[in-house]
Amino acid sequence: MEVFFYGLFMDQAILEKNGVKPSNPRNGYLENFTLKIGNRASLIASENETAYGVLMTVDEQAIKGLYAEASVADYIPELVTVITENGEVVEATCYNLPLELLTGTNASYAASLHQLASQLDFPQDYLDKIKEMSGPTTDEI
Repeated sequence: MEVFFYGLFMDQAILEKNGVKPSNPRNGYLENFTLKIGNRASLIASENETAYGVLMTVDEQAIKGLYAEASVADYIPELVTVITENGEVVEATCYNLPLELLTGTNASYAASLHQLASQLDFPQDYLDKIKEMSGPTTDEI
């Protein structure tokens, strides 16, 4: 099955450590979604926003096993339309945390995600957005 990853699961090594053997990775994006990082990351619907990630082909049972883990068990699968960097349009599953469960902050996660997104060569404005989430702004202190 095709799965769109937008958080640290974009790192194939992390997936493999968790028993998922991804194939056919390609960068892509979702229109009308935005990345939010609380204690965990999620994509939420947001007009005129774009969220970047990696589309991969994975085994359905392996991905169900991955999202059965306690730390990500609250994520729910959602059907999305991914546009790859080559312009291909692909229907895929994306696991998102319901908005009401997206609380707190996690600067360490945001910093790790910024590093990974940089390695994946995501657009600079998206990298800047992630970097902003890696530390509190003055109105959050």
